Amino acid sequence: MATASKGITPAQLEKLCVRWPGVTKDIKWGADLVFSVGGKMFAVMPADGGRVSFKVEDERFLELTDQPGMIAAPYLARARWVSVVEPKRFTTDELSALIRTAYGLIRAKLTKKLQAELGEWPPS
Repeated sequence: MATASKGITPAQLEKLCVRWPGVTKDIKWGADLVFSVGGKMFAVMPADGGRVSFKVEDERFLELTDQPGMIAAPYLARARWVSVVEPKRFTTDELSALIRTAYGLIRAKLTKKLQAELGEWPPS
């Protein structure tokens, strides 16, 4: 029986995010990989790995930040972002699902015109 992989690397994060419509990747603040859609960030990770931060649903913010290894993201907590400071506590699939949700949350705040230009989400 195969064990589930734990955590997420910068390469895994990039491979995950660039598949989605309209995603851009750049480096901000000197060393952080930033993934955005429509010019709005949805996930951030240091280029050398470690913690990963992303937007979460308002109603899940307290639930997630109560878990060991996850905290309210510095500077972005008021926008309901979490920072996974111990990624190895979570499976890669769990983190991937949360990041996919982050993309969907940010995408939903874009103009209807821009959302239409990006194409259907989630893909059918």
